[in-house]
Amino acid sequence: MQTVKLLDGTSLPVLGLGTWSYGGGNTPDYSRDAESIATMRTIIGMGYTHLDTAESYGKNHCEEIVGQAIKAFDRSDIFITTKVAPEHLRALDVIKAAEGSLRRLDVDAIDLYLIHWPNKDIPLNETFAGLNKLLGDGRVKRVGLSNFSVEQMRESMRLCDGPIITNQVKYNLLHREPENNGVLDFCQQEGIVLTAYSPLKSDVMDHPVVKRIAAAHNATPAQVAIQWLVRQPLVITIPKSSDIDHAKENLGALDVALTEAEVAELDAISG
Repeated sequence: MQTVKLLDGTSLPVLGLGTWSYGGGNTPDYSRDAESIATMRTIIGMGYTHLDTAESYGKNHCEEIVGQAIKAFDRSDIFITTKVAPEHLRALDVIKAAEGSLRRLDVDAIDLYLIHWPNKDIPLNETFAGLNKLLGDGRVKRVGLSNFSVEQMRESMRLCDGPIITNQVKYNLLHREPENNGVLDFCQQEGIVLTAYSPLKSDVMDHPVVKRIAAAHNATPAQVAIQWLVRQPLVITIPKSSDIDHAKENLGALDVALTEAEVAELDAISG
């Protein structure tokens, strides 16, 4: 699979698996665990080796699903991103949250640990006191951000003992805020990966220009929407999928060769 180079030299696939729908979404659901684990293993076997989860997904249960699913693979082949919730951003709470994620994932280290959302009531220097301890003792290998502004990114870069690897933000053909608020440009200038979440909202896939370009390539609108994202420097995406056919379809996006004229058309349809 096509990859991007992280600031520490690690290569990361441009297409990862968002796991929000595993284990219950907003509340824990244990009724489909066996099916969920089997599905995730099948999708990992297709080449989805970057798994994106969070302690808040399924109120902790999603991480347990991920932890069970990856037991069928060599740990070194799997890259796990998880996130600390905004209510856990005081130094000791960050450490406790990471310990909980490590336990649920049943791993020795988190490959990439993100601040899920900034919390205006907790200073970032307090948060990074905890994150830097986790970096220092190796329980967290890399640190990143999610839903951060350029100003908050700059402060995080100053406070972090390691490089800020990514900022994970909502970004798709019809949601261009990262272009408008400078986050995309800043990430590309600094070598920070922008991880686009929610790439396949229904309004994107129903857009007539997207549908027409997809038809011209014998592709699907989802494949066009994904390709438009990952063709950009230092942009990766993590569409969520608990459906094997959809995961397969999304992989096919990497084979869609958009023309410059088509890219210009897609660039022009922003929200």
